[in-house]
Amino acid sequence: MSTLNLSELGRVHFIGLGGAGMSAVARVMIGRGVSVSGSDSRDSAGLRALEALGASVFVGQDAANVQGADTVVVSTAIRPDNPELAAARELGLRVIHRSEALAAAMGTQDVVAVAGTHGKTTTTAMVTVLLREAGLDPSFAIGGDVAALGVNAAFGSGRVFVAEADESDGSFLNYRPQISVLTNVEADHLDHYGTEEAVFASFDRFVRLLPADGLLVACADDPGAADVVRRSGAARVCTYGYSESADIRITDTRPLASGSVSILRFSLDGLDCEQELRLMVPGAHNIRNAAAAFAVGLGLGVDPALAAAGLAVFSGAARRFEAKGAMRGVRVFDDYAHHPTELVAALDAARTVAGDHRVHVLFQPHLFSRTLAFAEEFAAALERADTATVLDIYAAREDPVPGVTSEVISAKVSRPGGYAPDAGQAVRDICRRAAPGDIILTVGAGDVTRYGADLVQELARTDAAEPELRKELRG
Repeated sequence: MSTLNLSELGRVHFIGLGGAGMSAVARVMIGRGVSVSGSDSRDSAGLRALEALGASVFVGQDAANVQGADTVVVSTAIRPDNPELAAARELGLRVIHRSEALAAAMGTQDVVAVAGTHGKTTTTAMVTVLLREAGLDPSFAIGGDVAALGVNAAFGSGRVFVAEADESDGSFLNYRPQISVLTNVEADHLDHYGTEEAVFASFDRFVRLLPADGLLVACADDPGAADVVRRSGAARVCTYGYSESADIRITDTRPLASGSVSILRFSLDGLDCEQELRLMVPGAHNIRNAAAAFAVGLGLGVDPALAAAGLAVFSGAARRFEAKGAMRGVRVFDDYAHHPTELVAALDAARTVAGDHRVHVLFQPHLFSRTLAFAEEFAAALERADTATVLDIYAAREDPVPGVTSEVISAKVSRPGGYAPDAGQAVRDICRRAAPGDIILTVGAGDVTRYGADLVQELARTDAAEPELRKELRG
C-alpha cells in the first residue's frame, strides 16, 4: 500500500484512544503538530495525559465525537457497529487502521520495526532506551509504558523511528523499515490467520519489505525465525542468540546476586567485538532481547560500549515481569504472557528469581480461540509452577465459544490450584499458600493485572492471621 502523508490527514480522531497502541500513535502525532481528538469507553490516566498534551478527549463513544474530524483511526478491536465508526462512514470521513496512521507519522525517518510472536514490546523498549542513552533521541511507539522512558511513545529529534510491529492482524505489513527485527515466529492469532502456514507467509512478506540495503536482525535460536531468514533473500542479515552459528553470540551468562531481579551479566561476541553487558530484567528470553537491541545499535553505528551502557539502565516494560509489590517476604509480579511460549518464559524467569522457593501463578487465558488452540500447551507450561490457579477466559474482542472454558486447561494441570471462577477467593487462597521467599505471578493479556494490588493487600491482611490454615494450604 502507499503510505499517506501526515499533511493529508487533517484533524485525526482515535476511537479507543486510551489503549496502549492507539495512545502511542496519538502521542507521536501530537508531537508532530497534528490536531488530535479521541474517545474511550472509560476514563483513565493515559487519556488525561493525552488531554494535557493538547488532545480533545471524550469519555464514552458517541457519533457526535467525530464532528470536525477529517480522518478516523481504528484498530481491529473496534467493531463495525461502533457508533463513532458508523458516523465516520456516513459522513464520508477517511477511516484508517492504527498502523496506517503510525506509518504516516513516521514520515521520512529511518524505521526500526520490531516484529515476532513474542518479545516485541520488551525488545522495542530496549532498542529505544539504548538509542536514547547513546544520544540519538529516536522517535518511538511501543505497546506498553517503559519506566526508563516514562511513556510509551514520543516524537524525537533524531533520524530514527523505533516501532513495535504487530503481526496479530497483519498490519505490520504497512511499515517500510530500514531495519527489521525478528525475535521469533510460531503459530498464534489463528483467529485471524487460520493456519500456521498463513502466519509464516505473513512474516515472509514482512521481511521482504526491507530495501536492498536494509538490515534484517533475527534470532538464530528460534527455528521459525531461522526459516524466515532462509527464505528471505535479504542481503544484510545479523543473527543473534546462544547458537554457535549466531553472528552475535551470547556467552558467559552468570548471576550477580542470588534472589535479586538485577541478576544477569553476560557477554556478546561477534562482528569484531566482544562486550560484557549487565541486565536488570531476568530470564534467558530477555538476554536474547538485549542481544537483538545490541545488534540494532551496532547496525546504526552505536559504539558497543555505549550500547551496553544503554541496556544496563533498562528496568523493564509495563506488564513484562513487572514488580507489583511485596509483603511478608512474598514478592508479586505481573506479566502479559498470553501464548504458551511466553508463559514458559515468564515462569522460568520467576523460577530464577524465586531460587529454592515456590512459584504460584494466577493465570487468565486470553481469547476463546487461543484457549481452544493451545489448551494442551498452556497446561504443560503451568506445570512449571508449584501451584497454578486458572481464572475465567478474558474474551476481549471475541464472543463465547460453546464448550470452551478455562477448565479445558485446568483439567490437564496436576498442580494445586485449579479452575477458579471466583477471582477474589483465588487471591485469598494463593496468599494463604505463599510462604516467605515465594513468588506470586499474575499472567495474561486481560485484566488479571489488577489482581497484583489485591494480592499485596491480602498478603498484608494475612500476615498475622490464620497461620495454621496457611500452613495447611502450603502443604
